[in-house]
Amino acid sequence: MRRLAIRLLAFFRRISLLIQKLRGKTPADVAERRVVSGRSWDEFCDTLKAAGAALNFPGAPQDPFNQAEGYRYLSRLARGGLMAFVEYSDPRAPVLHRVAHETVKLGSDNPDNYYQTATICGDYEYRISGRRNTVKYLGFGTQAGHYGQGRGMPPTGYVEAEELEIGEDGRLELIVSSRRHEGNWLPMTAESGTLIVRQTFLDRETEVPAELHIERINCPDDEKQPSPLTPEQIDEGLKSASTLVAGASMIFANWARGFQKHTNSLPMFDPDVSLAAGGDPNIVYYHSHWAVAEDEALVIEATPPECEHWNFQLNNYWMESLDYRYHNIHTNKHLAHYEEDGSVRLVVAHEDPGLPNWIETAGHTSGTMCFRWIRATEHPQPQTRLVKLVELKALYGEKK
Repeated sequence: MRRLAIRLLAFFRRISLLIQKLRGKTPADVAERRVVSGRSWDEFCDTLKAAGAALNFPGAPQDPFNQAEGYRYLSRLARGGLMAFVEYSDPRAPVLHRVAHETVKLGSDNPDNYYQTATICGDYEYRISGRRNTVKYLGFGTQAGHYGQGRGMPPTGYVEAEELEIGEDGRLELIVSSRRHEGNWLPMTAESGTLIVRQTFLDRETEVPAELHIERINCPDDEKQPSPLTPEQIDEGLKSASTLVAGASMIFANWARGFQKHTNSLPMFDPDVSLAAGGDPNIVYYHSHWAVAEDEALVIEATPPECEHWNFQLNNYWMESLDYRYHNIHTNKHLAHYEEDGSVRLVVAHEDPGLPNWIETAGHTSGTMCFRWIRATEHPQPQTRLVKLVELKALYGEKK
């Protein structure tokens, strides 16, 4: 019912705008009326209410613990949406900021990543400048639209730090534009609306993230300043923020439902679906659902190929990474213990089993999970099996 309400709200918005256009009203006129009448705020609140449909999507857990996490998840999405589409929504004066981080999570956010984003427009040109520092992997991507429009975010350009000319002092400059530039250039198109920067750590405790700044170029200085807030901006911002909450939560609820068809295994995720949702084109993903009882452990084995990076993580049902600030809910190429033959064995269990590569469940008995290969020469299938805790030491020996 709530999914239908979301669709109906979007439909009535389009019909209303068409009627106003036929009456000679401009989008600015319509926005002014909507803001003054309170309609913008009412629809924002209505869409947030309708977003609760994701928590009752078929297959979603209905117990108090998971439902509580679900409502926290929606509140986090609302916080992130307001930051992105109300506070930092002006492509004339973009700001690199963090929407997904330690307390705003979505879509199996990577615990090794430091995500940054900015609102851009394909009609403008930008320069990203700063210092590379020591973070292992640094990638820049432009994408069409944004999650606040209730659809996917297909890529329109991508470049990695390894492809850029960087000074001996670590400083870099990167032009972002629809028009080709010599030197360091990140393409975009007329449809581009979002810049995403992914910084990936092998070891967060020792590596330093890149220090980056974005500015609009090839325009007078006064055009680089933020525009005075308009009713049209706030109307669109509230609409996008609420659509992010409703749209993203429904997308990933649908994914999580599908993952339950192969609980406790890790099949390769469809690359086309990943790209359409804003995934990194250099990553192959293995998404799934997990369920482990108190007396069980999920054992995951793989032999990593030559690759830039790899990692594995546990999420809750809503595809939020579990709290990696306080729990060991993931491991990666640098942190993992390897067997003599170069393979890795990960053990998902509620309590420390006394074996290497223990992945904590952080109070959860089920959820979603993700394995990634980044720039891998091959994509070997991770193997999984669910075993009783009493079998672990017999199967794999004592802690090394």
